[in-house]
Amino acid sequence: MTSSPNEDLLLQLLTAALSDMGNSRPKRFERALAYQAESLSPAAEELAHEDLVRGALEKCNATHPLVEVWRRKLTDWDFVQGPMWSQNPERTQSRRDDVYGLLGLTEGMRKLLDDLVPVSRAEGPVVISDDFIPWYTPQSVQGRAWYWPAYRSYLEAKGWSSEAVAGLDVSTDAVVERLADPTQPAVYQSKGLVVGYVQSGKTANFAGVIAKAVDAGYRLIIVLGGTLNMLRAQTQRRLDMELVGRENILRGASEYESDYANDPAWIQGRFTSFGDLPSARGAVDVVRLTTRDDDYKSLLQGITALEFEKQEPALPLYDPRNLHRSKARLMVVKKHKTVLARLVKDLKKIKTPLSEIPVLIVDDESDEASVNTSNLAKPDAERSAINLKISELLQLLPRAQYVGYTATPYANVFVDPSNAEDIFPKDFIVSLPRPDGYMGARDFHDLDSPIPEEERNFANSNELAHVRNISVHEGNGDDDFCLQQAMDMFVLTAAMKLYREDRGGLGDRYFQHHTMLIHESVRTEVHRELLGKVTGMWWNSGYMGPDGHRRLRDLFESDLAPVSAVRAEGQAVPASYDELAPYVGPAVTRIGGDDNPIIVVNGDKDIETGEADFDKRSIWKILIGGQKLARGFTVEGLTVSYFRRRAGNASTLMQMGRWFGFREGYRDLVRLFLGRAEIVGSKEIDLYAAFEAICLDEELFRTELAQYATMIDGSPQVTPDQVPPLVSQHLPWLKPTSPNKMYNARLVELRSPGQWQEPTAYPVRAADLRHNTDLWTPVLEALSPRVEPLAYHFPPEGDRGAVTHRFDALVGSLTPGDFLDLVRAVRWGAPSQFAPHLAYLTEINAAGSSDVDDWLVIAPQHTKRGQRLILGGEERSFAWFGRERRRDPLFGAISEPKHRAVPHRIAGSLVDSGDRNTEGLVAPRRGVVVVYPVVEPQHRTEALQAGRLAPERITMVFSFVAPSTARRADGRVLRFTTIDSAREGQAIIDAQ
Repeated sequence: MTSSPNEDLLLQLLTAALSDMGNSRPKRFERALAYQAESLSPAAEELAHEDLVRGALEKCNATHPLVEVWRRKLTDWDFVQGPMWSQNPERTQSRRDDVYGLLGLTEGMRKLLDDLVPVSRAEGPVVISDDFIPWYTPQSVQGRAWYWPAYRSYLEAKGWSSEAVAGLDVSTDAVVERLADPTQPAVYQSKGLVVGYVQSGKTANFAGVIAKAVDAGYRLIIVLGGTLNMLRAQTQRRLDMELVGRENILRGASEYESDYANDPAWIQGRFTSFGDLPSARGAVDVVRLTTRDDDYKSLLQGITALEFEKQEPALPLYDPRNLHRSKARLMVVKKHKTVLARLVKDLKKIKTPLSEIPVLIVDDESDEASVNTSNLAKPDAERSAINLKISELLQLLPRAQYVGYTATPYANVFVDPSNAEDIFPKDFIVSLPRPDGYMGARDFHDLDSPIPEEERNFANSNELAHVRNISVHEGNGDDDFCLQQAMDMFVLTAAMKLYREDRGGLGDRYFQHHTMLIHESVRTEVHRELLGKVTGMWWNSGYMGPDGHRRLRDLFESDLAPVSAVRAEGQAVPASYDELAPYVGPAVTRIGGDDNPIIVVNGDKDIETGEADFDKRSIWKILIGGQKLARGFTVEGLTVSYFRRRAGNASTLMQMGRWFGFREGYRDLVRLFLGRAEIVGSKEIDLYAAFEAICLDEELFRTELAQYATMIDGSPQVTPDQVPPLVSQHLPWLKPTSPNKMYNARLVELRSPGQWQEPTAYPVRAADLRHNTDLWTPVLEALSPRVEPLAYHFPPEGDRGAVTHRFDALVGSLTPGDFLDLVRAVRWGAPSQFAPHLAYLTEINAAGSSDVDDWLVIAPQHTKRGQRLILGGEERSFAWFGRERRRDPLFGAISEPKHRAVPHRIAGSLVDSGDRNTEGLVAPRRGVVVVYPVVEPQHRTEALQAGRLAPERITMVFSFVAPSTARRADGRVLRFTTIDSAREGQAIIDAQ
């Protein structure tokens, strides 16, 4: 639609009408148009009709400014939680219909807006919270909204979508409303935890929380910005640039006196600006007590700057008459004992009573250094250094609110809840949704893929598209071939980025950064060796000559081109290597033209060959590093990762995943080279399997949080002190976090209607194994003599075609009473693992319960003969399955994925299978138990040769799916008892 004066006026009128509704409920649209038109012009009054607006919109595409105005406002109303004007849930069509009704829109206008601005289906934050007193509402907040509206506008100008901004608004509200009201006389110290994804925008969330907290009245903001100078500086700059603003930074000084005078973003005007000091516009100023280059220092001016001014000296600082006329103070402090000690010392010196200051402490990467790692149960034990200083701050500042941010929350939720001086998130845990466009662990794995391995390809397999194995030479143990291939891919993807800038319409310098990360060790001597090795390989790679071009051509044709052909998402892809070749030379020059293609980032000044400061310059380099690049620090433009570093727990390993993040314009180019057979002590470990296990642990944790976040009769179903049992562990050597950070509650009951449950803690004692085999053998003997072919047909979905899971099985049934007697009699290696399930099964199978009519017993059978055992007196043979105790003494996965869909269907948790035999077994209130006679490695030869085994050499294993209808009326799915550390001090997860 070509712009005209009338159309510009209509845009101005529409913007005024919708903006004037602010945070209030939707109001009559035509009346709002008429009201705003009066103050514009007579011409505007002629446009103040819905039919004229609709006519203009009908000519618009989805990105037209008129549509964007509607998108911004409708998205706000779609996302707002619990408004007085709608009883319908957020982000639903029924909520949107409420909005249309209040606006008084015609049916035609409603349909048009639904087409142009569909209701967002984005997930909101998951909140586990104790009861709290609501205070943070537009009606109750007494301060002036200044920093949040400015920050919101900054993000919109930066290109954030309306959905993303509205989502941030909701998730930051969920945090701020659970802090204490800064103006209330009563003292309350709230402690919470916000869980994001690695490199997924947590900083934007806590910047939004800080903005809203300052607007509400918090006057001292302490950000604990990691344990490294570079991470603290990165956080300081981000807050200064996006939140604090030019005027608060300069405070009347010259532009050239700023600590950002040589920063390209400062020079280009990309720091937020208010046009004047906020105090000149009726808001409060923010005084920085730290800068990008300087951490907190114990100086006289520092102490003076900490003094809070009172307009009414007789009243406390938290009184609104003082609070909203007092400047806010912001500091970004490294988590270092000496720095924190300085701050504690200075706070004790100021004249303002500390009990009057509303304080917000934001702890970035809160599971690192902040958590106490000393066993306080031991005599004369002291807290670890950083934890002690944070504890001192919390005691010194009774109005301080503590909010931790992390992507790996396990250490935080294992903190002792009964220790009032510690940082356990007693008040709330907020799990942020996965952002749109984010590339995380799931995007490198094929979790729960229904596609058989032999049918996977670059289009349907994340692993095949993005992951490359590192193999080492059997003789000398070197990995030169794989490392050379990774470097070649780095050059090839650099050329692809230049091609997309030039031929794909992205424009010059669209890709400011292009990096490769080599991470093998934290030891600086290893980095020294790697620097020499990689430098030599670079200069001998011959990228400008025939050998180099031959390697790049082969890699392009075998890897890059076929992956990008199916995953480029509209980005430009050259038809041949010859079309890409002209960009190889400029790419090589961009990387190594200064004779320094490699940057070492580890703190060893002798070998650092360049500063990885992504804020000050464009960086196209290979980075070699360890701990400095393992947590918190964002490696911009990361495209190729070469990773062989080992770690002993999930939190540490996950934080090393610097390849997670946003990869706009080059997602298809991302490659991850991983060690699949790394030696740790006497063990050989697969790093890809390790990351997959972490991903499963993380997704299960988030799924559990989401499941239990639903309120029951207006009360929380789960409070933060009951979260620890939701943490799982998939690999025996990879614990959720360091053993000295583990603490939990005890899970008493787990309700699982319609869900696959697979106990793994089977016994090892011969007598117990014999008992279980004798228990299950009569059940197997009673199964049908005829094998039933069963199947579940998954229809096509998205890019995936139809998939069928099929298997053969023997089938029988048990009454609820017989099944309950059976599972009660089973012996376990760790009874506590099955106890929560048994509590649930006892309730739904007990006499008088109407939850279960019967249990279908399924014994999967191999399609081909072989792997069969004779069991029982009738000499019947049954299929056996080879499994290992991968988490010794616990088994790893037992069931096969193809066996799960049919039981789910029979139990009522999946729709029609499309298979006649399967549908013939479906019945209301029917549960399913799947039985596997398991033979462990030491007995398999005998089983294959003899076809029978002594009962104590067989492990009878089962999985079950309870009927999907077997749920409590109140919706409660968990029951806990909390461990009192003063009496028990034991953890449900083995911390040996």
